[in-house]
Amino acid sequence: MITTIVIVVFIIGYITIAFEHSVKINKAAPALIMAVICWLFTFMQATSVEMKTEELLHHLGEISSILFFLLGAMTIVELIDLHGGFDLITERINTTNKSRLVLIVSVFTFFLSALLDNLTTAIVMVSLVSRIIHDNTSKLYFSGLIVIAANAGGAWSPIGDVTTTMLWIGNQVTAFNIIKVLILPSIIVASVPTALLMYRFRGQTFEKKSKQTEGHSTEGRIVLGMGLLLLMFIPVFKTLTHLPPFMGMLLSLGIMWAITSTLHTQKQPEIRERLSVAHALQKIDSQGILFFLGILLSVAALQSLDILKSLATVLANILHNDFLIGTVLGLLSSVVDNVPLVAATQGMYDLSTYPTDHYFWEFLALTTGTGGSAIIIGSAAGVAVMGIQKIDFMWYLRKISFIALLGFFAGIITYILQNMLQS
Repeated sequence: MITTIVIVVFIIGYITIAFEHSVKINKAAPALIMAVICWLFTFMQATSVEMKTEELLHHLGEISSILFFLLGAMTIVELIDLHGGFDLITERINTTNKSRLVLIVSVFTFFLSALLDNLTTAIVMVSLVSRIIHDNTSKLYFSGLIVIAANAGGAWSPIGDVTTTMLWIGNQVTAFNIIKVLILPSIIVASVPTALLMYRFRGQTFEKKSKQTEGHSTEGRIVLGMGLLLLMFIPVFKTLTHLPPFMGMLLSLGIMWAITSTLHTQKQPEIRERLSVAHALQKIDSQGILFFLGILLSVAALQSLDILKSLATVLANILHNDFLIGTVLGLLSSVVDNVPLVAATQGMYDLSTYPTDHYFWEFLALTTGTGGSAIIIGSAAGVAVMGIQKIDFMWYLRKISFIALLGFFAGIITYILQNMLQS
């Protein structure tokens, strides 16, 4: 009974978020209400309140690590923007053709996501595009493309997407093999939406935004260079120290804070204030972060009640086909977080059933890494972009979801054909 109520509450909350513009309530509100109610009923079913409290705090710890990572990344990106760092990049993009810009943005996002991760890359690229495009509708289309390309770019890299990282750490896949087998399907996942948007914008041009740099060009180069280096340092830091990624992000933010403070010691107080971390923090979308908190806490409640694990088990019992199971799990990852889905799957199948580098794990990394692009809140990158660009849930569903799904299924077909040829 409790499980049914929690599922109903989750569905109602999800629908309210989807129709945010119709109900005139910010999406953060239903997300937070949904999270608390789901956990309230979860506690009602608990045999031990202390154990359930400990479980809630465990989930909150994992969620907080994502939120602090997001907060740090957004702050560093804002600092780069405040110092005119993105102007230094946009000045070198000479094209004013939208179709050509679609290709540039997609390729850059795809490969940068593999080096950083899809969340950080999405934040960086959306901020970059906002400096180039000022037409709001075009900006939204570009943002949707960034979500797709960032998720596709992260899927084939051991450090690009949290689910691929989980499978790598769990010894389900090896680094070199996952890169080798998934890079082509991932390219297809990103290429299909890219081609469709290039066709949509064919013949269209845009006027580049005028330069609005607060800092000097030398300072902009320093902040841009250090910011990107520190962001790329985070996966290296994680590999060397085995500390969670958010610790590397906090270290990078602290270093950036020290660098920017040192750069402006001789400036007037009002200029120092405009270029400070404190000012960058004020510009961050705190509503988006609270929305993220509510969504992840709600999914954690489903995980706590073993709803997601039961769902994965039911799928395995009904479908009896590895590719069908992986495809459905990928589509489900657009509705609920892909991390608990992959964790549940890892718990269901041990390495004796599917050994390291078995095609099932590779396929799972592809589908759960890219399936979240189908819905704007289906991935961390999507949630972050939604908050930054104020993308309406239903607009994304109408305009982006279809092309994202075309890319998703094209990538699946590519992987299956590739697997058949290698067999």
